[in-house]
Amino acid sequence: MRPPLRRQVCVLGPSTRYLASGNAPNIISHRRIISTTQDTQHLNTTVNALVHVSKTPRTSRHDGALNGMTLAIKDNICTASLPTTCASAMLAEYTSPFDATTVGLLRHAGAQIIGKANCDEFGMGSLNVNSIHGPVVNPYQPAHARDVPWTDRERRSAGGSSGGSAASVAAGMCTAALGTDTGGSVRLPASYCGIVGLKPSYGLISRWGVISFADSLDCVGVLSKSVDTVKEVFDVISVYDVRDPTAASPELRKMASSIVGSCLTQVFSSVRTNGLGGLRIGIPQEYFPLELDSSITSSLRTIIRSLRDAGASIRPVSLPAMQYALSLRVPPPSGASRSKPSNVYAHSRSAGFGREVQKRILLGTYALTADAFDNYFLQAQRVRARIKADFNSVFRHPCVHLTHPESFVPPDGVDVLLHPSAIRTAPRLAGKQDDGGEWCDASSTDEYLQDVMTVPASLAGLPALTVPVGLGEDGWPVGVSIVGQWGMDELVLRIGRVVEGIR
Repeated sequence: MRPPLRRQVCVLGPSTRYLASGNAPNIISHRRIISTTQDTQHLNTTVNALVHVSKTPRTSRHDGALNGMTLAIKDNICTASLPTTCASAMLAEYTSPFDATTVGLLRHAGAQIIGKANCDEFGMGSLNVNSIHGPVVNPYQPAHARDVPWTDRERRSAGGSSGGSAASVAAGMCTAALGTDTGGSVRLPASYCGIVGLKPSYGLISRWGVISFADSLDCVGVLSKSVDTVKEVFDVISVYDVRDPTAASPELRKMASSIVGSCLTQVFSSVRTNGLGGLRIGIPQEYFPLELDSSITSSLRTIIRSLRDAGASIRPVSLPAMQYALSLRVPPPSGASRSKPSNVYAHSRSAGFGREVQKRILLGTYALTADAFDNYFLQAQRVRARIKADFNSVFRHPCVHLTHPESFVPPDGVDVLLHPSAIRTAPRLAGKQDDGGEWCDASSTDEYLQDVMTVPASLAGLPALTVPVGLGEDGWPVGVSIVGQWGMDELVLRIGRVVEGIR
């Protein structure tokens, strides 16, 4: 039996904020916590973004960089003051004895944690419908529907797996939120909900205290309504953590920082004239499948024209190995029974894990068996290496992970890549599954293709930022992704701010 949804809301708070950047004068940010009202409680009951809420949000200090900022934390990131269930019956009553490193850093900087955000079970999903707490409903509504009562509005997915994090920000429940991104789980919800979402370079933000999905892909990401707020949170939590074995070393961080510094000077050399004459933007041709909605393409073209008019150089690029990115998924073995996972695992696994998690455990286990190891795991590693090489062949900034980084820099390389974040706008929550959960009107093929936009950057460990750029033909948000070389997060955020100013 599914446990009842926890729909109590205690402290929620949109805030007015401004973050000075570049050469602009420093201006004090104004943050205000709004006490809970019946309206906001009803809002969360409808959106289902928060599953556990702090009655008395606490902070370690009142003079930190994030003083007064309210944040939601995805339910797979450990918090000592709130349960961490990963939206799974397996961890329904679990509370961590410690805070994840990112949560501790936020508290120390003065941020207030308002609650835990709904997500797909253990982060496995793209639509946030695989949760014991129920699906997350996208809070965005087209202009023509904003006078319609919440109960009568069109219900669409907030995306996944960090749908609760995106929805809590989009609904104004908090200033920012932490999510996790394995193959697009921050960027896709950001696109669907019309907000900003950052997947950082792999290893820059500590994963200590994050309940893992895929160790070599998982990243803690940041979501907010503005690029500046995302950067402010990112600056606080992107520090080296000796407890995280996958953390990028201080030496790599220093090398990347040096490259970013010279790059920003080169790219924005004409900033005084409001031009982008030093910027090279690559448009990867493999990111335009036939299934891509025409209104998504139209929004991207508008942004490209504006960037070109501002002086940026727009160049087509090719990433041939991208076509193999989704082939890294493993088909089930011949004759395997997917309807009776209890034949393979003990009763606790079949009772405690949802259908999607069971399927992925079975397929992952099969991929590592002796019969399948060479055909799937080793082949996937080779494909991943090719994808990384493709990215290195188009960026004009060196990858500091290479033994001789400068020897792999193409003379005609680009600074960032620009492509659609999703093949469509948010799909509808359209009905009930056999087990009581909800399903979307996105076909299994659409869900599969959706990942082609986000998985490549994850496989290469690159920073990627989703920024809203307009509306589709149906009136729902459209986002574009900005992807940079490893460690060039600052550049990606700066370009994101430019794109944000165009919309």
